[in-house]
Amino acid sequence: MFYRENGQFKTTYRSDQQIFPIRQDRIFIGLLLAVSFVVMPLVATDYFLKAILTPFLILSLAAIGLNILVGYCGQISLGTGAFMAVGAYAAWNFGVRFPGLPLLIQILLGGCFATVVGVVFGIPSLRIRGLYLAVATLAAQFFVDWAFLRIQFFTNYSPSGAVSVPALTFLGLSLQGAQAKYLFVLAIVVVFALIAKNLVRSAIGREWMAIRDMDVAASVIGIRPMYAKLSAFAVSSFIVGVAGALWGYLHLGSWEPLAFDLNRSFQLLFMVIIGGLGSILGSFFGAAFIVLVPVALDHIPDWLGIPLAVDTSSHIEHMIFGALIVFFLIAEPHGLAKLWSIGREKLRIWPFPH
Repeated sequence: MFYRENGQFKTTYRSDQQIFPIRQDRIFIGLLLAVSFVVMPLVATDYFLKAILTPFLILSLAAIGLNILVGYCGQISLGTGAFMAVGAYAAWNFGVRFPGLPLLIQILLGGCFATVVGVVFGIPSLRIRGLYLAVATLAAQFFVDWAFLRIQFFTNYSPSGAVSVPALTFLGLSLQGAQAKYLFVLAIVVVFALIAKNLVRSAIGREWMAIRDMDVAASVIGIRPMYAKLSAFAVSSFIVGVAGALWGYLHLGSWEPLAFDLNRSFQLLFMVIIGGLGSILGSFFGAAFIVLVPVALDHIPDWLGIPLAVDTSSHIEHMIFGALIVFFLIAEPHGLAKLWSIGREKLRIWPFPH
């Protein structure tokens, strides 16, 4: 029995309410963090760090933000790419107009501006929901795309509309190498994932879930729908805005508004659905799936000796994503996170199933 809980007694409320109450989980997370912070920068290639791990971490952070809104509060959003764009452009503008501003402050200020935009476009959620709310958030995507394309102030009057990030430093250390960028992103993602996990376990998280399950009943027992919904939009937009700033600064280096178009919003929504609605861990699973499937489709046909054109590979990728979304919505609405939970439960009682 690899997952025994015998002898693990909880004698205080604090120990009973830990994020990882089982010792094996704490050991696994500790080993995972040690491998991520120490082993991966030493053994992984620059390509693996830049093209796979760093995008995976940033998209995981964006999926966490979207999951707070969609999975925990039940508010449909199709404008996540817009909030990422606001975070990226706001951080870049602060960096350009205030050259001495520290990098971390720029990124956090980008998240703050994304919060403001998210709350503004979250106001319709007080009156509408479902498909109508999805259309309202879709309007945010179109408006933000138009603003960054047409209002030249946001791009510092760049004739092409594209912006570039200067050489990055943090605490006097250069962030130009793949290892440095990966470690910087990893540290931010770990901190925000911990904050998000504690938020959804707190009183405000319970309010979000009550609104998600039945908003009328939640208001009857004293939960304020306006506060719960707008706070979910604010927290979600802040995290997504930080992810957008990281995406532009640490992954792209230079970008244009099309980097945060509607396809990005749909991609993040697919991550949440496939990974698991209402699960922080599911956000990581969904991001890993979205990042690894295109890589697998690029390499597996070559390994098998099957010639596959690039456009065909792209079409197959969309077909797989669409089929999996339909499958998870019908067979397992809670996504990969639920399958992981079922596997853990099997290990807890193995080899004595009942």
